[in-house]
This record gives sequence, C-alpha cells and structure tokens, in this order.
Amino acid sequence: MIKYEKAVNISKLVALSSLIWHEYWKDYLSEEQIEYMVDKFQSEKAIQHQIQYEHYTYFYIYYNRELIGYIGLALKDDSIFLSKFYIKKDFRHKGIGTKTFEFIKEAAKQQRRDKITLTVNKHNTNSINAYKKWGFKTVDAVVTDIGGGFVMDDYIMEYKL
Repeated sequence: MIKYEKAVNISKLVALSSLIWHEYWKDYLSEEQIEYMVDKFQSEKAIQHQIQYEHYTYFYIYYNRELIGYIGLALKDDSIFLSKFYIKKDFRHKGIGTKTFEFIKEAAKQQRRDKITLTVNKHNTNSINAYKKWGFKTVDAVVTDIGGGFVMDDYIMEYKL
C-alpha cells in the first residue's frame, strides 16, 4: 500500500534526500557536484527557505509503512512545479512512480493549476522515458549555472491537465 504524508520533519527529509541523491545521481554527476547540490537544494536551510518563501510543499512516500521516497511541489502562477521526485533504488520500477504521479496530478487539480512542469537532467533517460510515458512533452532545454563551478543541463518538460 502506498501512502503520502506532508513532510514536516525537515531533518528526516534532509537525511532521506541525502541518501537517495547519493545512490541516484552517482551515475550522472561527480561526487563533488552531488555534495554541492544536496547542500544547496536539500539542506535544512534550503528546504526551510523553499517552504517559507517559494511556495514548496514536500511529501513523504511510504510503501507498506516504510519511508521510500519523497516529492517536492512548488506552486507557480499557472502550474505546479515538480521540483523533486525521488524513490529509493530498491523500490523503483514497481509502479510506485506512476501511482505517485496520480497523486501529483490530484494536487495540481486541488490547487487549480492546469499543468505540471519539471526540469530533468538531459542524461537521465530512465526518468525522461517515464515522464514521456505519463504524457509529459519536452518544451525547452536549459543550462543553469548553480554556482561552485557546476551547471545543471536540463530539459524542461510539461504535462497539461
């Protein structure tokens, strides 16, 4: 059984994100960039700022009562920005992502948004293929300087409700 719960314990979220980011991004990014990005985007300070000033809400994903992942959603003018969507390695490719996407679509509808947008690393073919399967379309490509000598090389994808 899959369950979603609003993440209020930021320390728990930080620990989970660090674990998943290190197992997930090692195939795409250097250890130095992973550390930099975890600190910049998933530290306690960064997450608190996102929630307080950038209209973010984080949700834990539980599978049979085990914490297995999380999502981060941000309200934008006409959309929900799917900022984070991470599931532990042992729980991927089991339909949990698809069910979680249904939860995300429902969240967008509840917030009266007509689309979901996201950015995805151009080399992250597994995620790109999943997003395409769910109906996302690539609308742009961007290279974003995130400081520290690092960039994010992403596609912007969009799903219209």
